[in-house]
Amino acid sequence: MLLNLFNEMRAAKVPVSVRELLDLHHALQKGVVFADMDAFYYLARAILVKDERHFDKFDRAFAAYFKGLENLDQHIEALIPDEWLRKEFERSLTDEERAQIQSLGGLDKLIEEFKKRLEEQKERHAGGNKWIGTGGTSPFGSGGFNPEGIRVGEAGKRQGKAVKVWDQREYKNLDDQVELGTRNIKLALRRLRKFAREGAAEELDIDGTIDHTARDAGLLNIQMRPERRNTVKLLLLFDIGGSMDAHVKVCEELFSACKTEFKHLEYYYFHNFVYESVWKNNLRRTSERYSTFDLLHKYGDDYKVVFVGDAAMAPYEITQPGGSVEHWNEEAGYVWMQRFMEKFKKIIWINPYPKQAWDYTASTHLVRDLIEDKMYPLTLQGLEEGMRYLSK
Repeated sequence: MLLNLFNEMRAAKVPVSVRELLDLHHALQKGVVFADMDAFYYLARAILVKDERHFDKFDRAFAAYFKGLENLDQHIEALIPDEWLRKEFERSLTDEERAQIQSLGGLDKLIEEFKKRLEEQKERHAGGNKWIGTGGTSPFGSGGFNPEGIRVGEAGKRQGKAVKVWDQREYKNLDDQVELGTRNIKLALRRLRKFAREGAAEELDIDGTIDHTARDAGLLNIQMRPERRNTVKLLLLFDIGGSMDAHVKVCEELFSACKTEFKHLEYYYFHNFVYESVWKNNLRRTSERYSTFDLLHKYGDDYKVVFVGDAAMAPYEITQPGGSVEHWNEEAGYVWMQRFMEKFKKIIWINPYPKQAWDYTASTHLVRDLIEDKMYPLTLQGLEEGMRYLSK
């Protein structure tokens, strides 16, 4: 049975292996869940999906698999005579329950009225005697007290009198190509991590405390140690202004995530391409500038360098002296990029435009050649690939 679910996962590009499938079988054999669709959904997702960006793919595959089972159930029901089903149902009712169902015009009328109210209702409802909700006396809902009802959802204590279960699920989409958001960017940046213990002793050393307590014949001897921190050094250079105005939000999210994830972070701004100077305050970009030569001398070659920009400009802004649209640059932009490439071991360029759009701009080809094709799109997948390269 679960083999078809496994095939749906693979077809939906969820990276699941036979090992996870066997683990799911083992969990079911141990009775971790039983006869509960929601519990099985969460169990299957916890075992089969190792990265939350694949949750949306899992949801679609799960729905496709169980839709087939529901259709099978409907087919089996179609093989059973309707008259026989109604007789069996009526036989299980007491005289009082049979009279209460007739108060709404019978079973057919009950279902018809349910569908009508489901279309009319636009929000959640609890209590009461009409709308679909929880804890009330309406014939429709969950945890209520109407014996002739249809149960909707799982909320509340069941009264055991529902005629039909009617559940609806909605799950948030997560994928590696969706809008980023600071939280998702942090997940991608964590591929670039190298931890060491730094600073003052501020974290409890459990193993050391146990060891020293044992040496002191059981007398508690608390040991502290420095906290582990990410020691990666990152130099960020953001393209600002012009065509990058459309990408301000996502660049802000990237910057915010980087400030959280990296203790050793330095950042500067440039416009279109890097020349002889950069700046840190956009309000004072003309009066407070930093020499690019100083950057090359100040930061060691152990810094990872990330340029963030759309690489969309006139080609002469890269290839010619005086090519800058803001000032006269004595040396062409490509000369400065070559100096960066000679100084730092690892450099990448993050482009907010989708990868399929890069071929339409000649300047993008020039930038990719200068950085040895280490350009990545500003998506979760692109960030992960870039961080993986920087971490090697």
